[in-house]
Amino acid sequence: MTIRNLDRLFAPRSVAVFGASDRAHSVGATVWHNLSRGFQGTLYPVNPRLRQLGDVPAWPSVAALPAAPDLAVICTPPATVPGLIAELGAKGTRAAVVVTAGLDAHQKQAMLDAARTHTLRILGPNCIGMLVPHLGLNASFAHADAAPGSIAFVSQSGALVTAMLDWANSRQIGFSHFVSLGEHADVDFGDMLDFLGSDPKTRAILLYVESIDAPRKFMSAARAAARNKPVILVKAGRSAQGQKAAASHTGALAGSDEVFDAAISRAGMLRVYTLQHLFMAAELLARFRDNRSERLIVLTNGGGAGVMAADAAAYAEVELAPLAPELVAQLDAVLPGNWSRANPVDIIGDAPAQRYVDALKLLRQARDSAILFVQAPTAIVPSTEIAQALLPLAQERPPRVLGSWLGHSAVAEARALFRAGGVPDYDTPEEAVRAFSFLRQFHRHQAELMETPPAAPLGNGLDLPAIRQLVDFVLADGRDILTEPEAKELLRLAGIPVTPTRVVPPEAEAAVYAADTLGYPVVLKILSHDITHKSDVGGVRLNLHNAAEVAQAAQAMLERVAERQPGARIEGFTVQPMVRREHAHELILGASIDPLFGPVILFGQGGVSVEVVGDRALALPPLNAPLAEALIDRTRVAKLLRGYRDVPAADRGAITHALVAISQLLADVPEIAELDINPLVVNPDGAMALDARVRLCRSRPAGAAHFAIKPYPQDLVETRPWDDGRTLTLRPIRPEDEAQHLAFFQRLTPEDIRLRVFYTRRSIEHSELARLTQIDYDREIAFVATLPLADGGEETLGVVRGICDPDNDAAEFGVIVRSDLKGKRMGWILMDKLVRYLRANGTQRIVGTVLRENKGMLGLASRLGFRIEAHPEDHDLRHVELPLQAPPQG
Repeated sequence: MTIRNLDRLFAPRSVAVFGASDRAHSVGATVWHNLSRGFQGTLYPVNPRLRQLGDVPAWPSVAALPAAPDLAVICTPPATVPGLIAELGAKGTRAAVVVTAGLDAHQKQAMLDAARTHTLRILGPNCIGMLVPHLGLNASFAHADAAPGSIAFVSQSGALVTAMLDWANSRQIGFSHFVSLGEHADVDFGDMLDFLGSDPKTRAILLYVESIDAPRKFMSAARAAARNKPVILVKAGRSAQGQKAAASHTGALAGSDEVFDAAISRAGMLRVYTLQHLFMAAELLARFRDNRSERLIVLTNGGGAGVMAADAAAYAEVELAPLAPELVAQLDAVLPGNWSRANPVDIIGDAPAQRYVDALKLLRQARDSAILFVQAPTAIVPSTEIAQALLPLAQERPPRVLGSWLGHSAVAEARALFRAGGVPDYDTPEEAVRAFSFLRQFHRHQAELMETPPAAPLGNGLDLPAIRQLVDFVLADGRDILTEPEAKELLRLAGIPVTPTRVVPPEAEAAVYAADTLGYPVVLKILSHDITHKSDVGGVRLNLHNAAEVAQAAQAMLERVAERQPGARIEGFTVQPMVRREHAHELILGASIDPLFGPVILFGQGGVSVEVVGDRALALPPLNAPLAEALIDRTRVAKLLRGYRDVPAADRGAITHALVAISQLLADVPEIAELDINPLVVNPDGAMALDARVRLCRSRPAGAAHFAIKPYPQDLVETRPWDDGRTLTLRPIRPEDEAQHLAFFQRLTPEDIRLRVFYTRRSIEHSELARLTQIDYDREIAFVATLPLADGGEETLGVVRGICDPDNDAAEFGVIVRSDLKGKRMGWILMDKLVRYLRANGTQRIVGTVLRENKGMLGLASRLGFRIEAHPEDHDLRHVELPLQAPPQG
């Protein structure tokens, strides 16, 4: 279950409190007191000891209640909870807040089993409860009420709920919902994100997270919510827990907190690290979200304040925008001769209100930069007068101005004016800069959701049959670690260039013969199933220039390995050319399995010092080219890869190709548990893997089924003959389809568009195209019908879309066919494909809304077996519905 019956939980008309009490300071008394002083619905106190509680009759049991309450709040001993849930469900209640703590595993499971029979939703157990301020609903034992507002706060920590409530009330911050999840036995973060993501009273969602139990559900809900409104979270437990006994650098480096960061980035959310920053970010995103600036201009009346802001910007890696010469000349005309003539713009401490106004008007012309206004109070002009003069400019759209009024009582009224006027304001320049950095990070994460991949997808060059044969051979041999030659062969079959490698017996003469054949200089490495990190035991020698050096190195290597790892079985040596590339960078690419989020991909600066340098970033698969580029950009080495001084830029396309190939390997070869390429050497001419190691696992921890984000469902692609002899392809839509989808849209007549979306339109924005082509295959599907073109491309003939509710009960459909293809049964073909898919997916019914005048669609719906009814709210519309599953027997 996800949002099923959550309306009963968060918008009840009646509430029963089990364990309601007149005993002062008890949980039952506190919950009853909080509910009875604000909730306008019907209240039922339930306690067999009482006849009345205050002015309200008390009831002894569930059976005695005159009606089924929408919501039950349970404050009774643990042993009573499962029975109460069963009774409430049978009576018709569909939501409960279980405040009770101390349920053991058996009691908790019995509670869930009793609830599941009746689809009764449970918040808790062991929770503070929840508040819905606009309803006056305080179903908690918190010490205070919450003010109404547009921010939702959801927390796993009960203690943090009460502390946050106190903190927010002191700052006049209001909430749409204030929820304590407790042990989240049923209602969890995924459910809350689904519910709040579509809640019209919620403009931003704040989360305090300690753990995630259902990562794919969480990621799916988070990605959906983050497309609609800001989702900001604090996660406890930032210290990384290293994976024990990891056989690769990637496994050792992929700490759980870094993986969580990767998940947050992929979902379009924003992570902050303190509770103060949580509200700071929420305020800025609520008031300043439309600002897309990457740079900042500081306007101040004090040099010291400007220096503080500049230092904060440097620390947060926020660029201060240089002032254009024309702008400097314009400022010269309105500012005194001793102004700073640079950014920060110091207009001097004696500035009257008009000087601030003149400067701000000119600075707003630099439209690619946000403006941080910092004012220290002076005796010359009251800060309130300055605020009144600046406010009309600061309020202009799009939002460009952030404020920081330094001080306390002298600037209190000025600060209040800015805040009341909707201008973000911060106590210090450091806070303002930090908030602006959050905004930039938020927009970058959102961009990852909205990226348009190239038309030709990468990573499809895998020789899967040969890879399958290699993996099966290694496992049949009783091994889980591939030898270096086997690992390189796996990469080669995946389309990643590797160095040619010769395998020879553990004899100096054999190594010399191979080196003579390859040509000098060469690299000599030990070959052993028992040695994973060859450098650690002296098992690598580079840059050997002749036969004598190879022979001497081979003999010394055998002796050194025998001394440092005496039990290792030596299969031989590998000999490969010494790769010397001008302007080369050593990188690490890898993959491992996170215990929560599943397969994870790593990129960073490589070489033997990889752990010491610590320059790395993680991402969740599946990856496409833009997501791979975003992963690269999150590292410091990305700056070097762009080129510097006389060093040209490296071939980032080759790196991107390798990352996407690794993503594809993880999807198609579920036995991969760890993969390392270190180093991948890249320069302007391309990339090559010089060393690799791969560990397999028979439990198949990788594979698309274990991805936290469902990858493209290739198995749903089907073909059929078309009228003109070409082959018609029916397939799920892809992110790469944006340009093709735009071309399809442009071939629709205005009338066809009106019949589909109920209004006419002449254009479609990139953001909307991205939403139509980048879908979450876990909860939405869109099938396109395409035909091949002579140039190797495709054209789209029609599209059908089904969007399932989070409970997979109903899917709302929409279908449209290119206007020049009417009468060719394309609509029927697409609808039949969608119905077959939804039926197999377990969806209960498919529904739609059709204009009454759209006779073609209504006729198609009738032929497909849909029930057609008048729309309950609009006589110009028709509601169509088709049951998809056979009714239960008996």
